[in-house]
Amino acid sequence: MLTLRNPGGLSHAVVALLAGNILFDVLFGAIELRFLFTDSAADYFDPAVFGALDLNVLYSPAFTLYVATGIVFIVWFHRLRKNAEVWAADLQGRKPGWAIGGWFIPIGNLWIPRGVAADIWRASRWEPYAADGARELTLLNAWWSFWVASMVMDRISAQLYKGAETADAYVTASAWSLTGYALDLAAAVLAILFVRRLTSMQHAKATGMIPAAQ
Repeated sequence: MLTLRNPGGLSHAVVALLAGNILFDVLFGAIELRFLFTDSAADYFDPAVFGALDLNVLYSPAFTLYVATGIVFIVWFHRLRKNAEVWAADLQGRKPGWAIGGWFIPIGNLWIPRGVAADIWRASRWEPYAADGARELTLLNAWWSFWVASMVMDRISAQLYKGAETADAYVTASAWSLTGYALDLAAAVLAILFVRRLTSMQHAKATGMIPAAQ
């Protein structure tokens, strides 16, 4: 028998972890800006020292936090998907396992989790079978668009850094990387709003409270 499970505690953890990621985005972005907008980046460039001290000190905890955020987010996401099964199983285009596995499929992870999220959203609203509102999925779509864009930008900047051999090439890679951090920061902010909104919708529906704003 399917039962509802409270995602509130997990949502708080996800929000806190995303806030930590935002902090690292700001720090890494500041480092990139330092090299983009100072004369030393162009006139006294040394590839062996280009951000090495700052980035190496921050990279390990940042990566650990990123992985922890992904794990907790997916656990939260799967719990909401299981709750959606209780309210509107027939509206779910994919089985609950896709709420986990969909994130690890190359290329497919660029759209599969978004589809699962949309199905969860519809099941979690007060009237699951009603037509989508004109701008109802704007928050979901905005978060997903920024997240995908940040992933693409990170790949591009990583390749540019890998092939860079001159000061100008490293500065170009740094500019792309800075854009990636900005996109990732925006995606994290939107993810926080999405997590809070969807959790609130499920809480309202589970407790019979006045529906969350749709």
